[in-house]
Amino acid sequence: MHGWVEDQVWTAARVANLIGRKFHVSYSVSGATRLMHRLGFSPQVPVRRVAERDEESVKVWKEATWAEVKGPGRPAGATSASRTKQASPADRSGAAPGGDADTPRS
Repeated sequence: MHGWVEDQVWTAARVANLIGRKFHVSYSVSGATRLMHRLGFSPQVPVRRVAERDEESVKVWKEATWAEVKGPGRPAGATSASRTKQASPADRSGAAPGGDADTPRS
């Protein structure tokens, strides 16, 4: 099947590769994706899971071990990514910097 094993999926990278080999035309991955969408297709994304994965064991681990390891976490709004302190409305002056509050702006 064009050099790939049958159980593998048609990703945009593979479609771009196949277009290049068959038609000697170079397509980027994003270009192949756009072309596929125009034709009514969408690229497939491989599932990143081990074939031998035991779903029941994963469920048990999430409910027992992960809940214990994760802990309560921080309360919402306790921290900010900003290094500057957010000004409260009371701290703000009525005028713009360098301007007079009574003078209309143009």
